[in-house]
Amino acid sequence: MIYRSKRKDPQTILLTCLLGVVCVAGIHRFLVGEIGMGILYVLTGGLCLIGTIVDAVNHKTIALDYNQKMLAETMVMMNIGRH
Repeated sequence: MIYRSKRKDPQTILLTCLLGVVCVAGIHRFLVGEIGMGILYVLTGGLCLIGTIVDAVNHKTIALDYNQKMLAETMVMMNIGRH
């Protein structure tokens, strides 16, 4: 239940990434907790849109990495993970 509320859907990452092409780049990076990269994308226009396009192609990997990190944090919080 805790993990389900923390995980991100790959489609959400893709939609916010594509929003960055027409509006403000980097929103998807803020969603997955990469604040530094989000600020960099905002200030550089998604690294001249090249980074935004690459992220749109790799949206499933970005979501998977974030979800694995959240799963590990949830397991540690519940004392299920490594001791």
